[in-house]
Amino acid sequence: MRVLAVESDSEVAKGLVRDLWRHGYQAESVPTGAQALQQYRNADLLLVDLDLPDLDGVELCRSIRALCDVPIIVVTARDSELDRVMSLRAGSDDYVPKPYSLAELIARIEAVMRRAVRQPASPDEVVVVGPLSIDPRAREIRLDDRTIEVTRKEFDLLYLLASRPGIVVTREQIMVQVWRDSRSVPGRTIDTHVSSLRSKLGSSDWIVTARGVGFRLGRA
Repeated sequence: MRVLAVESDSEVAKGLVRDLWRHGYQAESVPTGAQALQQYRNADLLLVDLDLPDLDGVELCRSIRALCDVPIIVVTARDSELDRVMSLRAGSDDYVPKPYSLAELIARIEAVMRRAVRQPASPDEVVVVGPLSIDPRAREIRLDDRTIEVTRKEFDLLYLLASRPGIVVTREQIMVQVWRDSRSVPGRTIDTHVSSLRSKLGSSDWIVTARGVGFRLGRA
């Protein structure tokens, strides 16, 4: 698996790349956000420090997430709740504060990649979660063998959540992938559609709120 570490400290980057190679990863590093934006498509996973010389790591995560779903783990000395929330809202899949043990980092990489392998569903794949089934070709949602009538955006939103089992989808990701809008600040539009879907599905448990970050599919 190819790992790209975005780390401005050359000694830290050198040690991290060396340790990742020892654990079987094809690792390399770049010191700036600009270089990361040039090379991220060649990686299966990114390790991103927030303190970069040219671009804040949160902005880097947001820029990459607007373009693709490559897994991102923030690895940084910044450990405030605000930094964590902003990183997750910007599209990172996990957050590892420095200092960390190599064993923990490897375990987190493995966990993120296990989730990534399960998602997203292919564009034509029917997603089934218990009694709920979502067929993208027929644009049909069925729950307990009855058809649930939804709008186009409601269908796209529910299918997005269902195709990423167990993963919180950020509001920014929803805006990009459902509304095709990477510039607008997520507002009440998403909440309105989530509320409508919960009502139509008959339970608020189907869509779980990750406060300050986004939503994930639950099970009623």
